[in-house]
Amino acid sequence: MKRILFYLLLITGVIVCSCTSKSEQSIRNRHRDTPKDPSHNNSNKNDFYFVNKVVDGDTFWVNSQKGGGFKIRLIGVDAPESRNVFKKKKHPYGHTSKKFLIELIQNNYVRLEFDVDSLDQYGRTLAYAYLENGEMVNEILVKTGNGQILTIAPNVKYETLFLSAQRYARKNSLGLWAINISE
Repeated sequence: MKRILFYLLLITGVIVCSCTSKSEQSIRNRHRDTPKDPSHNNSNKNDFYFVNKVVDGDTFWVNSQKGGGFKIRLIGVDAPESRNVFKKKKHPYGHTSKKFLIELIQNNYVRLEFDVDSLDQYGRTLAYAYLENGEMVNEILVKTGNGQILTIAPNVKYETLFLSAQRYARKNSLGLWAINISE
């Protein structure tokens, strides 16, 4: 009887360990063909994703190369809210930040780079985004004051870059750093 119980537990363990959830498979499929090296200059259109909608100053939708699409949340950046969402309240600079991102990337292609964690708590894909000219969207947002640094471990690959960009924006009173807090 003990031998049968042992084999049943062993078989159950093997089955449980070998199963992959649909979300895990989806993430693997999304990221499998995407280059992770931002200095990769031999990119072609297949390495880029078309941005079809900007949600707010740090979140947007891209078309998947295999059909459909997925939501991207930029790593290391927190843009002001353009609308009331859950407990987060709309910020006076939210619409300006969203408009900046729309003008920068909507209806254009971006290349995505991923860090350690690929999804946030809301199921959005976490990524660094690059314009076709190689500039990093995340850094641009912070350096122009359209977002501020928000690094959450373990996705801290470019923390020092973003910190430098934010110091520049604050020193030059750009974007968020130019407005009166009481607005």
